[in-house]
Amino acid sequence: MSPTPAPAPGAVAGEELSTEVVVVRHGETAWNASRIVQGQMDPELNEAGRQQAVVVARRLSREAKPAAVYSSDLKRAAETAEIIAKACGVPNVVLNQALRERHMGYLQGLKWDDAVAKSPDSFRGFDIFKLTEGSDPDSRNQELPGGGESMNQLKERCVSFLNKIAQEHIGERVVVVSHGASILELCRHPDPPNRSIRRHIPNTSLNVFRISGVTGQWTLERCGDVGHLKGNGNEFLENSFGGDGASA
Repeated sequence: MSPTPAPAPGAVAGEELSTEVVVVRHGETAWNASRIVQGQMDPELNEAGRQQAVVVARRLSREAKPAAVYSSDLKRAAETAEIIAKACGVPNVVLNQALRERHMGYLQGLKWDDAVAKSPDSFRGFDIFKLTEGSDPDSRNQELPGGGESMNQLKERCVSFLNKIAQEHIGERVVVVSHGASILELCRHPDPPNRSIRRHIPNTSLNVFRISGVTGQWTLERCGDVGHLKGNGNEFLENSFGGDGASA
C-alpha cells in the first residue's frame, strides 16, 4: 500500500490530497493578431506576446512556487513556459505533444471568418462563434479533413494528460502552458452533464483547476483570469491588448 503523500509546504488542511493545476494560455503571436487559425502550425510569440509572458510570469513568481512547469511543444507555448519557469525558479520545462492545440486539418492557416464559413460546427465551443440553427449536435465526434481532430479526441488527450500530471503531483502546485481550444476542453470537463458553459480564454489567462488525488474529481476555481494585464502600472499592456490580453 502506498504511503499517504506529505502535504506540500503551505498547503491548506483538506487540500493536501489534491493537485492545483494552473493552466496558462500562451502569449500572443502574429497569427493571433491577424485572426488566422493556428491549430498545430508553429508560429512563435510576437513582441506583444513576449511581454504578456513576462507579466504573467512575474505574477506567478509572487505566488506559491510550482513543483513543475509543463508545456505544449509548439513554439508559442514552449517560449511562454520557459519565461514562466525562469521567473518561478523552476529549472526546466517538460514538453509534451498531448498539450498541443487542436489539429484543425484543412482549416489551419485560414482567416478565422473563412474557416468558420467553411466549417461552422468546428467552432461550436469557441466564444467567438454563436451557434446557429441547423448545427450538427454530433459534430464533436467529427474529425476534420486533412488530419484534423474531433473535439472529443482533443478533450480525451488533454484531460488524460492533466489527470496524469495531477497524480504525479498530489499535494503540489504545477503550471501547464497550453492553447485556447485545448483549455476550453479542459474547462468543459468539470461542467455539469449535458451542459457546456461558454468561456473566454485570452492570451496568458490563468485557468486554475483543483484535482482530487482521492476521487479524481475536478473543480474549476478560476477561468480566463488576466488580472495581471490590467492596472498595476501596466498601462502599456492595457493599451496594446485592449485590457484583456486577447487578440482573437
